[in-house]
Amino acid sequence: MNNLDAIYVDVDDFCLLFEPAWQKHLLETGEKQRIKPSRLSTSEVVTILIAFHQSGYRDFKTYYTCFVCQYWRQHFPDLVSYTRMLKLLQTVLSPLCRYLKTRYARSTGIAFIDSTTLKVCHNLRIPRHKVFSEEAERGKGTMGWFYGFKLHLIMNDEGGLLAVKVTAGNVDDRTPVRDMVDNLTGSLYGDKGYVSSALKADLAEQGINFITGQRSNMKPQKISAWDKAMLSKRFIIETVFDQLKNMAQIDHTRHRSCISFMVNLMAGLIAYTFQTKKPSINVTRL
Repeated sequence: MNNLDAIYVDVDDFCLLFEPAWQKHLLETGEKQRIKPSRLSTSEVVTILIAFHQSGYRDFKTYYTCFVCQYWRQHFPDLVSYTRMLKLLQTVLSPLCRYLKTRYARSTGIAFIDSTTLKVCHNLRIPRHKVFSEEAERGKGTMGWFYGFKLHLIMNDEGGLLAVKVTAGNVDDRTPVRDMVDNLTGSLYGDKGYVSSALKADLAEQGINFITGQRSNMKPQKISAWDKAMLSKRFIIETVFDQLKNMAQIDHTRHRSCISFMVNLMAGLIAYTFQTKKPSINVTRL
């Protein structure tokens, strides 16, 4: 993997600053945490996990036992057993969540918003599902009913991530928008599922021009040729979802805990930010 060194250096630089502050916060809040010494550092664990989502392997066990342990011992001389590695993965959720925010792209004035489903089991197994029984909910997407979560994304026209939110599957797409636009400028484009006069007015107060598709029962709204063209380019966020699910492996039903679900998701999103060529549209800026 050509950018393994670049990933490790960036992750390690972040961990050198984050870990002391994180440990201090745990001490100040009185939160007890048993920290068992590990041969692998947090930087190494995170790097291996991010690289998994770039590797093309479909499951982490095969990737770790048949690839990392076989061919990457020169990079990670203190590799641990697969069972121990699974325990270490459970400890890196907080660093992953904070690190993802450092990987957000800059606002370019053009942004797209959409959501995608993250199923946790087949619909026939919903009554017997236990791992996410208290967190997941039934929802309806473009492909019908599902049981699980929704991943909400805002990205710019260059393919960079601007905001990420995970909700239960039954949450309306418009609900998390207000919490995702803090660092946004310019125009935000969404499909007709985001139609809301109240939401549009709230975003306008923040200087954000919120443009959505129009429902068939709506009175036709006047829209500029530029905004109409940008609405037609929303397909790039669908391309990003496709890459995250089919290349970064963020969508599967083999999770055994909520933490492992979130660790896998955060690592997949971070792996995407390291792509040298992201889905984008050709916009000429003066």
